[in-house]
Amino acid sequence: MDELTRWIDLEGAVNARDLGGLPTSDGGRTRRGRIFRADNLQGLTSADVSLLVADLGLRHVVDLRSNAEVALEGPGPLTRVPEVRHHHLTLFAEGGRYTDVEADSIDADRVLPWAERVLDEELRVTGIYFGYLRDRPDSVVSALRAMASADGAALVHCAAGKDRTGVLSALALEVAGATREAIVEDYTATGQRLELILKRLRASDTYRVDLDSRPTDDHMPRAGYIEQFLSVLDDRFGGPMGWLARHGWTDADTTALRTRLRD
Repeated sequence: MDELTRWIDLEGAVNARDLGGLPTSDGGRTRRGRIFRADNLQGLTSADVSLLVADLGLRHVVDLRSNAEVALEGPGPLTRVPEVRHHHLTLFAEGGRYTDVEADSIDADRVLPWAERVLDEELRVTGIYFGYLRDRPDSVVSALRAMASADGAALVHCAAGKDRTGVLSALALEVAGATREAIVEDYTATGQRLELILKRLRASDTYRVDLDSRPTDDHMPRAGYIEQFLSVLDDRFGGPMGWLARHGWTDADTTALRTRLRD
């Protein structure tokens, strides 16, 4: 792992990084080596598995991919490692045939109730993200609880490690008390690896059609997307913590996740 940039260099994944090292609102930093985020993991090499499990202490993998994605792409080599527990928690909000890498269409009445059907790119992406919370709040809460597990490091991933993973990472960092600026910074960091991510996904029949239906630049994770998403939660629920509380998240859950991610 690159201690200066938070990136984890793997042969079989290109968008893996640590949620540690980010500033918190009380002047601290999120703790390194506890929660990681990544793109799809089925291409991990034996050296990658050794790095993650033996060196970084990985014990929990939260897979946000859909059932179709797992069936088509495979569960990945970490499922064969006895020390690692897998939590498959689909968000069932894929916009294309199999993935949320980019959406083909959007139901403005359901996904954007607050926007009075004003549909631009920022609201389109925000609507997709809000759809995860609307459609599968149980998966969102369960994923965060798995990420808070105390018996080793956890890793959350989807296909690109951009949208579904970006939302869960943002919520985890919010619970941990990271600054909004830090949350946005972590979200947009995926853009540094976007070309590598898209090249990798285009090699798969599962994702190629969805990806090629839009220009490459449309896949860029822009700050406004996650800022708008968090702003909607602020306006409608008093913030992400308010939304979580409405869906069974407890003070004990908050303590557990903060203990994992705080110095």
